[in-house]
Parts: sequence; C-alpha cells; structure tokens
Amino acid sequence: MTRRRLGVLRGWGGVAAMALACVLTALFTLLPLSRSGPDGTGRSDGTGGPGTGVTRPAAADDCTPESAVRSLRPSKEEGPTVEKIKKREDKPNKLIVGIDQNSYRWGYRNPSTGDLEGFDIDLVRAIADALLGDPDAVVYRAVPTNQRVQAVRSGQVDMVVRTMTITCDRLQEVAFSTAYFETGQQLLVPKDSEITGYDASLKGKRLCSAAGSTAETELKRKSFGADVSTTVPNQLDCLVRLQLGEVDAVVTDSALAAGQAAQDPMVKLVGEPFTTEYYGVAMSKDSPDLVRQVNQVLEDYRKDDWDEAYDDWLADDLKNVDGPPRPEYRED
Repeated sequence: MTRRRLGVLRGWGGVAAMALACVLTALFTLLPLSRSGPDGTGRSDGTGGPGTGVTRPAAADDCTPESAVRSLRPSKEEGPTVEKIKKREDKPNKLIVGIDQNSYRWGYRNPSTGDLEGFDIDLVRAIADALLGDPDAVVYRAVPTNQRVQAVRSGQVDMVVRTMTITCDRLQEVAFSTAYFETGQQLLVPKDSEITGYDASLKGKRLCSAAGSTAETELKRKSFGADVSTTVPNQLDCLVRLQLGEVDAVVTDSALAAGQAAQDPMVKLVGEPFTTEYYGVAMSKDSPDLVRQVNQVLEDYRKDDWDEAYDDWLADDLKNVDGPPRPEYRED
C-alpha cells in the first residue's frame, strides 16, 4: 500500500469562529440539520439501518492494520438497502449521513453562506449523486467524534463520512468502505511550546484527545509520562482547551490538525505523524450491498474527482500528498 507523508502548512488567522462552533456543537449533537423522522432517528420505522445479509469481519485477534483496510468488492448493482432508502416513508430518496460541521477543510459550515463544505462533504455529495441521482439528496446529521459508531449502529444515519479512521476495534461494530484518505496521529501545540513531538518532551505535559478516537487509544498505549486525563466528545473541543491554556497539546489526526493550524496562527504541528491511518465511510454491518455500492462510488471518485476535491480543500495546508490510497479488497 502506498505510503504518503503529510507536509508543510500554510495558515491564516481567525479562530474565534472555531471556538464558537465548538460551543454550538453541543446544541446540534445528533440532531438533523433538517427534519428527522418521527422517532428522532431519521427513519420512519424506528429501526436500525436497512439491509440484509450480515457480513461479519474477522475476529479482533485476527485483524491487523493491513487487513482492516480491506473491504468488500465494489458493485454497481442496487441492493435492498438503497431500495429501502428510496421508499421509506420519512425522507424518501434522501441519504442520511453523519458528518462534522466544525472541522475546517473537512466538514464545516461556511459562515458567509451557511452551507456545509469540505472534503468530506464533497464525498457525501458524490455518493448521493451516484446512489440517488442527486448530489443534494442528503439529510446531514452532526455527529460528535465519540458517537460516530453508535450513530451507525442505532440506525440514526445510513453512513458516517467524518474523518473516521478504519480500525480493528471499530470493525467489530460497523463496516467500512475502502480507504479514501491517509493520515496519522500528530501533536498540535502553541507556537512557543517546548514540545517537539511524540517523545520524551511530553513528560508532565497535559494532553487532550477526543473520547473514542485513535489518539486516545495511542496515548493509553504510550504517553511518555504525560497527563492524558483530558478527553472530550469532539476533537475541536481540544483546540479550545489548548487556546484557553487548559492543556499543553492536542493529539489528533494530522489532516485535521492541519486545518486547525491554518485557522489559528498561534498553534503549530510538531514532530512527524507517529501512526499510519486511513479514513473510510462507516456503514452498518447489516448492509453489505451498500458497502459494495459505496466502494464502487469510491472507485470512480478516485479517478475523476478526488484530485479536484484535494486541490479545492486540502492542497493549501497539506503538501506532498500524492493521491488517494489504493483500494484493498477482501477475497469474499
């Protein structure tokens, strides 16, 4: 699998809007950005995600980072999941998608237009266009970092497209598409910080990570003597803690941190990414047909639209990214 490095940042000021967005997140958590179904889940029948034929991942003990990114082979054939999405009583012909509305460059609300924009939003629109024939056929639902898996499992959303790393633990609860972006864990610190990276300079420092994130998992594995007790529901909450001086560093995906550094000239990324991770689209394990269709969308997206989306949203802040990850498929 191709390895890429995430590189140089170019930033601009104006972080007040991010802090405000962080406060607003609590108000919008798991609420639709348009009307939900009568049961509050976005579905008319109150059930979980539609689909038949459960596809079980390998046991956690058998899973490795290399095998985790392998997904079902793509298919253009419409299956029962999309058929149910088209025919459900509430929000027919609408894809209900869990997203982030506060991550600059990835999924955020443009303060000038009020529109949701970003790399992940472009991908959502491409999926909706391919599956339903309309890029605007989407009900967006703001989902905190620590509720992404539950949002899929409970049927509150058809899928989550929210800078979500494919991991063996998550594969026990949700299914993933093939990878659409490579990233890694890195540290975001104040410009005058003495922290040099994921190393001994962290001893005694206060670190923040999002609950349920891969950053939290890595810090539990090895912290270099840092205080890792600060966990928050949304990764953006860590940035606010950093700005308020309540923590000394944020540990998060370098791709997300790059967008934050682009907004706030008083913070910077330090060290190199110390993990290699891949973002995927999360869906119900009960909907293998939907996974296959999304993988087909990604096959086409990598050829025609990925580079354009990268240029539009990420190229200014993430240098030396040489394209999307190569898709890996399982034998079944």
